[in-house]
Amino acid sequence: MIRIPHSIRAAMVTHANEGFPLEVCGILGGTEDTVTEFFPMTNTDASNEHFMMEPREQFAVIKQLRSKGLAMVAIYHSHPETPARPSEEDIKLALTPDVSYLIISLADPASPVVKSFKISSGTVEPETIEYIL
Repeated sequence: MIRIPHSIRAAMVTHANEGFPLEVCGILGGTEDTVTEFFPMTNTDASNEHFMMEPREQFAVIKQLRSKGLAMVAIYHSHPETPARPSEEDIKLALTPDVSYLIISLADPASPVVKSFKISSGTVEPETIEYIL
């Protein structure tokens, strides 16, 4: 299970909507299974089918998290036109161990869907999201 504040869920959905029709991406920081930090990142691929985080931004976020005694809890990205499930490319590129992978689907723009997954060695396991204050 991953615990995410309602405000951070809203920020991820806003980021996805603002980036539409391209995919957006970002990092969520915190402790263990609880998210406390939101870091929208630049998708250097500027694509509606895949993403790549800007390496310098990614390094700066990790450095900032470590300075606060926090860790990367999740990586998120949007699917502008497809369901909130990992694509084959998402699974292949899920190389960061022990983090959650969140996908925000805007397939129905009036009702964005956010789902979380654990992905390891090509195996995908759905993960429960608990929204907290």
